[in-house]
Amino acid sequence: MIVFNLSCNNDHRFEGWFESSAKFEAQRDARLVSCPVCGTDQISKELHAPYVNTGAGSGAPVPRPAADCKSEQQIAVFQKVFTQFVEHVLANTEDVGDAFPEEARKIHYQEAPERAIRGNASGEDIAELQEEGIEVVAVPIPKNRLGNPH
Repeated sequence: MIVFNLSCNNDHRFEGWFESSAKFEAQRDARLVSCPVCGTDQISKELHAPYVNTGAGSGAPVPRPAADCKSEQQIAVFQKVFTQFVEHVLANTEDVGDAFPEEARKIHYQEAPERAIRGNASGEDIAELQEEGIEVVAVPIPKNRLGNPH
């Protein structure tokens, strides 16, 4: 696995783990990589310091420290919890699509019934809603879950 430092076009920085640079590029080009903060799929790699095997070792495989196994377990637990969270959001919210900013304002200003909604909003839309005191959270929904019945 390779850890890349990534950023989105809204300048949010985060890490991504990939099998190779080619795998990252393929997933990015297929729009499968999204920002965990704002959900955009406009992602680029930032500078990073990769590990380079200089061949100075004995050539024998190096045992993996227990911390690596623990990290893998933590990642697996996080993925399971995140998947459950996404399923909960999908099952307990109304999808208002691109009308999200407008509908969130209507609910906030009591022009529409109060209810849990989800939909699409740009980083700019989210910032404007938050400036108005409207509580919104960007939750990146995996593309394979979009459009599926809930």
